[in-house]
Amino acid sequence: MKKQPLWTKDFLSISFTSFFLFIGFYILLTTLPIYVMDDLHGDETQVGLIVSMFLIAAVLCRPFTGKWLDEYGRKKILLAALIIFAVASLLYFWTDSIPLLLALRFVHGIGFGMATTATGAIVADIIPDERKGEGLGYYGMFMNMAMVIGPFAGLTIIQYMGFDIIFGLCTVLGFLAVLLSIIVRVPKRSSHGVKKPAQKLSFSTLFEKNAIPISIVAGILALGYAGLLSFISVYAKELGLLTAASFFFVVYAVFILISRPFTGRWFDIHGENKIIYPGIILFAVGLLLLSQAHNTFVFLLAGALIGLGFGTIQPCLQTIAIQRSDSSKRGLATSTYFTFFDTGIGLGSYVLGVIVIYTGFSSLYMILAGIVAICLLFYYLLHGRKSAAVRQVKEKTI
Repeated sequence: MKKQPLWTKDFLSISFTSFFLFIGFYILLTTLPIYVMDDLHGDETQVGLIVSMFLIAAVLCRPFTGKWLDEYGRKKILLAALIIFAVASLLYFWTDSIPLLLALRFVHGIGFGMATTATGAIVADIIPDERKGEGLGYYGMFMNMAMVIGPFAGLTIIQYMGFDIIFGLCTVLGFLAVLLSIIVRVPKRSSHGVKKPAQKLSFSTLFEKNAIPISIVAGILALGYAGLLSFISVYAKELGLLTAASFFFVVYAVFILISRPFTGRWFDIHGENKIIYPGIILFAVGLLLLSQAHNTFVFLLAGALIGLGFGTIQPCLQTIAIQRSDSSKRGLATSTYFTFFDTGIGLGSYVLGVIVIYTGFSSLYMILAGIVAICLLFYYLLHGRKSAAVRQVKEKTI
């Protein structure tokens, strides 16, 4: 039986929409702390608040976005979200105080939270059902590429040019995402495009219950990722490996790119457990190795293992959240997944910042390695054993 095509115009359009969205996100994530300290004369506490405000807004709006996606349509919500994101990028030119920047970061976070939820739901509709793991893996690869290009571009630009160039570039990227999203054709769902009547706000209208178990696993694993996003450069400076830090996420992404063509296909053929269990182990080993890194080779080797581990399983967990849910609730499932995931990063960044004061960075990464290893048990109890039982039944009936 011939496989349905994956690399269609719509798949590429939504993938590049997400790519431009995330490049802008990562450029500002790495450069705004410098802007706050040097141009707005802020302190470290205000830097943390600027980062947290964006994430808080994204987390708060995700459950509502999932509800709106399923009630009012994917494309309307996506366009509205991307316009908010693009206009917010333009307004950075006029942020000349900390309060103004905090307010703008909140609005920008709303646009980002809505847009990433919408793109995740739309790409899940576009990808053929029998190629979900493979397709979402490749979709995740676009975000991984943005994670490398964004920080590199941002930190390079501020060395030679001012922040006006940064804000201008982010604005262009935001409006490119808007233009690309216009040409995306969103497949009709089982409701045949008929808008659902608005439902009263309740837990079931804001969260997809079938996606919650795997989202809990993702939220716990996000603690380890928060340790990388928040402290990897500071840890590298402490070790005297600051140059290596700029290549850490490059190595991380390269190993994702190498593994992605195989792991997505294996997910579809052999099931999620064959990918998730080894991925969690590799992630834990990578963090443990990072805690013991004293030279560039070990530091970058840890990045490679973390890329093979967390970088591989993250899109797989999102795929599971979507597959466990009814097709009419993919938007809600996507928002549920990212709400837990972003909460893990947001809480992790704050809590780990408190812990590292007492433990130091080496011990922090050792603790995170232990937390990730414990996720083997969480995954088994919340999803893995059920998945294995279902697969055994399928194999017996074939």
